[in-house]
Amino acid sequence: MIESHVLLLFFGSALLLALVPGPDNLFVLAQASQKGRMAGLIITLGLCTGLIVHSIAVALGLSAIFLASALAFTVLKIIGAIYLLYLAYQAFRAAGSNLNNSKVEKLDMGKLYRRGIIMNITNPKVSLFFLAFLPQFTNPEAGNLTFQFLLLGLVFILAAILVFGTISFLSGILGEKFRDSQRAQIIINRLAGTLFAGLAVKLALSQR
Repeated sequence: MIESHVLLLFFGSALLLALVPGPDNLFVLAQASQKGRMAGLIITLGLCTGLIVHSIAVALGLSAIFLASALAFTVLKIIGAIYLLYLAYQAFRAAGSNLNNSKVEKLDMGKLYRRGIIMNITNPKVSLFFLAFLPQFTNPEAGNLTFQFLLLGLVFILAAILVFGTISFLSGILGEKFRDSQRAQIIINRLAGTLFAGLAVKLALSQR
């Protein structure tokens, strides 16, 4: 079993890492500003579900595939980049939509949740990060390593929920203040589209 002080150190490190501007928290910020804080929270749950997948992959040694195979890494990152470009296209297309229509539009929770999952699991750098970061807090003498990896993954997810949830709440409130303005809504949608496009380019150009 991992000692409590090691878990606390890991949790503090995870909080700081979640606060550093990156694809996931910027994605949450953009979606919450564009669609509201509930959308941001659902996206957060999807992203954290993706983190569960990465945690299991590290625990089972599957993440090493992306470290060893350039093809696997490239294929996954290109899929992720294409998906982000699709989201950018949707955001730009919505930029000129009628404000009255946007008011009655209902959030598709399932779609938002899946969006978060896809966003996270199609970023191979998350798996590589977990592969490099989690082992630093494990100890072969402390018990089963697979269990330790899964436990650390869950602690990281808890930190991510706290940080991303706060981002969702704050950016959702900010977005609501401008939602009654057609011009402000267009600006928010265009900013979100630009952010998605930028994240797509960054992911496509990323190296192992």
